[in-house]
This record gives sequence, structure tokens and C-alpha cells, in this order.
Amino acid sequence: MPTAIIADDERLMRDQLRSRLEQVWPELEILGEAKNGEEAIQMVELHKPDLAFLDIRMPAKTGLEAAKEIGTKAHIVFITAYDQYAVEAFDQGAVDYVLKPADTERLSKTVERLKARLTTATEPNDMSNMLAQLAKQLGIAPKANYLQWIQASIGQELRLIPVEDILFFQSDEKYTRVQTASYEALIRKPVRDLAEELDPQLFWQIHRSTLVNSKAISGVVRDMRGRHLVQIKGLTEKLEVSRSFVHLFKQM
Repeated sequence: MPTAIIADDERLMRDQLRSRLEQVWPELEILGEAKNGEEAIQMVELHKPDLAFLDIRMPAKTGLEAAKEIGTKAHIVFITAYDQYAVEAFDQGAVDYVLKPADTERLSKTVERLKARLTTATEPNDMSNMLAQLAKQLGIAPKANYLQWIQASIGQELRLIPVEDILFFQSDEKYTRVQTASYEALIRKPVRDLAEELDPQLFWQIHRSTLVNSKAISGVVRDMRGRHLVQIKGLTEKLEVSRSFVHLFKQM
């Protein structure tokens, strides 16, 4: 019995693909579902499926990055919402793919190719060069090695904090405050250094002493003095935006 995992950051898309696969390939066993590339890699290691259905764009790691790490451990099938121009790149590279939203008729053709591949291939092909070419054709640049964890002090305790859990960083003369939704910690690294090591798409510098997680911003208000203040989800505290960084919020 063939086996597979599904990786997509959208729950509805995972549910839809699972449902469509049950219709056109009832003997395929889905061993698990992942919501990002990192989880997909772990599931392949754990379950050792024949196939890995990977969404192209996912958090933590993209589908292309996950496929590179999975290597020859599973046959890769990309889930994509790209237009026909991009799909041609997949066809030329002999990579299997599923278009979003999963159409039963189109998926049936993909399944026939996959069945043939599982029958004739002793092991998955090494796709390293093909993945690099696809990334270039589809305009997906490799991610920089940004910080993923912060080691911070809470009293006498040292704790590793995932950067996505951090709402903001704020420095004074000696320490930098690390604020999460449930606790506050301290580090000695100043904001100017953190700004160079964190993903600028995730952490916005709004003041020379403040970096804020863009996903934690609930709004921006102006006070009686005309200052712009950032509101943080779940907190009553507001963070001042200096004039140099007001342009970040002009569309809000």
C-alpha cells in the first residue's frame, strides 16, 4: 500500500487535497499532515512515506527547501497555485505537482504518473540541481540564515525563546528587554546588532531602541503630541515610533 504525507500551511487546502486523493487514489494511506516545511522534514524522518506532497510556499521552510533536505527519502510532489507559465517549469523538470485548488480530473492524471513512478523507480531521484533551477525560475530566493532562537535571562534562569514568539525588543543603556505574550526576559545584545541578525520582514525597527514583530502589531495611533504609537496584540503598552520610521505605517 503506497503511503504519503501532506504539507501545507492552509488547513483547508490540506483537507481538500486529502479528500480528493481519497476519491482518485483510495489505496493511498496518508500518514500525517504538516503545516510547514520543518514539520514535513520531521514527518518524513518519522514515517518514511513513499510520497511527500509539499506546498511551495510555507513558513519555517519552503517546499523547495524541505524537498532539498528530504532528498531521496521520498518522492516529492509539489502543491502549487502558480499559473501555467510556472507549471511548464515543473513539466520540463519532470517534477510531479498538484495545482491549487485540487481538481479531481487534473489530480487523476498526476496520480497516474505517481503510480508509474512508484512502480518503475527503485528510489526517488536526487533533485538538488532541479530544485535550484526551479527556485530560480519561480523567483524563490534562498532564505538568509536569520536568528531562529534567542537565549535570554529570566531571573537566574536561561531560556531559549523562538523568535516568532517575541513581540518586541527594547533596549536601554545596559540591557535589551525581550517581551513575549506571557513573560519578559533580558539580553545584553543591543537592538542595532539584533536588527542585522533578524528577518527584516518579520521584525521592523520603529525606533533606534525598538524592534517590533510585525505580526504582533494590532494598529497605530497618534497621541495628543502627534507621536505615532504602535499597539501590540494582547498588551496595553504602546511603543513609540520615531520620525525616521513613520513611513512604515503610511498604508495602515
